[in-house]
Amino acid sequence: MCGRYANSRHDGDLLREFQVASVVDPEPDPSWNVAPTDGARVVLERVVNDEPDRQLRTLRWGLVPSWAKDVKIGARLINARSETVLEKPAFKAAASRRRCLVPADGYYEWMKTTDRKVPMYLHGDGILAFAGLYEIWRDPNDDDGWVRSFTVITRPAQDALGHVHDRCPVVVPPDLRDPWLDPSVTEPDAVGDLLAAIPDPSLQTYEVAPLVNSVKNDGPELIKPV
Repeated sequence: MCGRYANSRHDGDLLREFQVASVVDPEPDPSWNVAPTDGARVVLERVVNDEPDRQLRTLRWGLVPSWAKDVKIGARLINARSETVLEKPAFKAAASRRRCLVPADGYYEWMKTTDRKVPMYLHGDGILAFAGLYEIWRDPNDDDGWVRSFTVITRPAQDALGHVHDRCPVVVPPDLRDPWLDPSVTEPDAVGDLLAAIPDPSLQTYEVAPLVNSVKNDGPELIKPV
């Protein structure tokens, strides 16, 4: 799974990397410890005035389905399995119509040893783009309250990463980002083909200090090798 990640990039970096046309929400502070229910930058594409508009937005991590009765369900839906994302009621509508990319410097996993769990940091050579889904939920207790949320899609980890954890985020390479965001792709079979075409990520890993264990800690020291 992916339960904590880092995104320290400023909007200028993300605008160039993802060819964003519109910045919708104010720029958040950089974070080396993005946790569930936090607000984080995502890239999505919507049709505005009959034209696709690629947007940079801040959404809450933990998908709240449109049919949910309470926002708290999002804390349990921070990840979606690629194997079932087109079938599960919480995700299938978003998989067909509301896909996004989640920019990240890297992410954390806790590797089991004989006597403890060791925090590991996994990263690439540049900005990673996790495959994600987003939803828009209306708070029934607030006439003007809308919650925009997202989840990160995961898949079984291959041998190169499987020694750290048995699952990893789906990382979308640059040449597949446009098709993934394309709002005209709505058929489940076509979305399944997109997921199948995404290769396994090639990442580097190293151990970091247990500072990352607490969501209260943040800063570049969290990703320093021990």
